Amino acid sequence: MHPQITDEPLNVDLEALNRTCRTGLVERLGIQYTYVGTARAEATMPVDERTCQPFGVLHGGASMALAETIAGVGSLANIADDEHAVGQQVSVNHVSAATMGDTVHAVATLVHCGRTSHVWHVDIISQSTGRLVSTAQVLYCILKKDQTQPHQNQIK
Repeated sequence: MHPQITDEPLNVDLEALNRTCRTGLVERLGIQYTYVGTARAEATMPVDERTCQPFGVLHGGASMALAETIAGVGSLANIADDEHAVGQQVSVNHVSAATMGDTVHAVATLVHCGRTSHVWHVDIISQSTGRLVSTAQVLYCILKKDQTQPHQNQIK
């Protein structure tokens, strides 16, 4: 986290947030949000048949999806009701393996919070070994909503 950015926990109903995401990729990968603040967000994801390569190790694409997902929730916590956040770039380095049966824990920290962009640093860590599995940088673009868009910000 940038030294000038401080995290404030948000009063987010994590159970409701996790229920809201019971469709699509987040559910398919088993991602569970565990913390949302103004400059940090966290989630877990199982390393199982949904997220592994055929060789029994965590698929790099699943790590990328986890990184973008948790950074996106963090960005939603920092935007106005008339804005939405869209992923613009994800860059991930995979540094060690997480194996079948493990769970990984993602910690996203806000590096830059601008008017039109957010930059997040995400570390994905094996819960069984404590080792860094992947590290990512995620860029989110902040756009004004079109008045016809029905999407509601579920974070605030």
